[in-house]
Amino acid sequence: MTSAPAPESSHPHSAGILVLATIAGGCALYLARDFFIPLALSILFTGLLRPVVRWLEGARLPPPVGATIVLVAFVGALIGTGLALADPVRGWLGQAPSTLAAATRRLETLRRPVDQISAVAKKMEGGAPASPPAAPATSGVAAKVFGTTTGLVATAVEVVLLTFLLLASGDTFLRKLLKVLRLRGEKRAALEIAAETEAAVSRYMVATALINAGQALLVGVAMWLLHLSHPLLWATLTFVLEFVPYLGGAIMIVLLGVAGLATFDSLGHAVLPPAVYLTITTLQNNLVSPVAYGRGLRLNPVAVLVGVLLWWLLWGVPGAFLAVPILATFKILGEHVPSLAPVSEFLGD
Repeated sequence: MTSAPAPESSHPHSAGILVLATIAGGCALYLARDFFIPLALSILFTGLLRPVVRWLEGARLPPPVGATIVLVAFVGALIGTGLALADPVRGWLGQAPSTLAAATRRLETLRRPVDQISAVAKKMEGGAPASPPAAPATSGVAAKVFGTTTGLVATAVEVVLLTFLLLASGDTFLRKLLKVLRLRGEKRAALEIAAETEAAVSRYMVATALINAGQALLVGVAMWLLHLSHPLLWATLTFVLEFVPYLGGAIMIVLLGVAGLATFDSLGHAVLPPAVYLTITTLQNNLVSPVAYGRGLRLNPVAVLVGVLLWWLLWGVPGAFLAVPILATFKILGEHVPSLAPVSEFLGD
């Protein structure tokens, strides 16, 4: 008689299929990112703006008209902000080469005693002194972060058009989904998942925007008090980059550190901008965010960091921006779909 039951023998086979399916899904998301990124951004902005369109619909405005009004106001606000920041950004970019050169000279001065100690240690060990490391190449990083202007404009146009079509169509796609689902229980679950996901993503985006606006105001005032040039630009960068958990804050600290080294002669004064920013963002993350987001929007910090890194690897900056809404969606799905319950448990705080 055989002692091994049949169900257990199928577990390795099922696990292998799951691993292969995960790898295939990741490859598909990466290779087809030019298709998925505009679609994901459109769905995100649709969930954020749909409550306003529904409110206008209650005021006897058809969804296409409401969608047009909301998108024109939204895009107009973005363009107006960009025009207001054009001069500071142009000035900052014009000073970037000299700023990097000045910061590099300061770093070389600060590193010289360490290099001398290392050279002495090498000589005592009988080896040759280590050559100074080469300056990091910035062109590849800049291309990774900002991309090309043509690609950004094309993606922006696609996102605006898709968002308009989704908003103007109202609940058409949801109704079609309900027609596909034959069982009444499935329809009820689909309605609950769609409504809860839309509400959660909207709450997250609105809460994050308000938190970032407050933090940006504090950072701008602090940089102005520290006499760091372009405080409005630093406030705007804070507002934008804080939508990307962890990575956005790390980029801000690096940029403020470079600006401080290039601007101030004293090392203590030079480290004040990144130190003040780190203090503000730490207080915000520990005091403001838990209250603003509430229990329903809290995610496991480790899962958030892993998710941000994963989606950054797959989709770059848009992926890092979309990481938290995607994780929140999976958490809500896990709360309604029994097979995804472990995923919800892992993502929860």
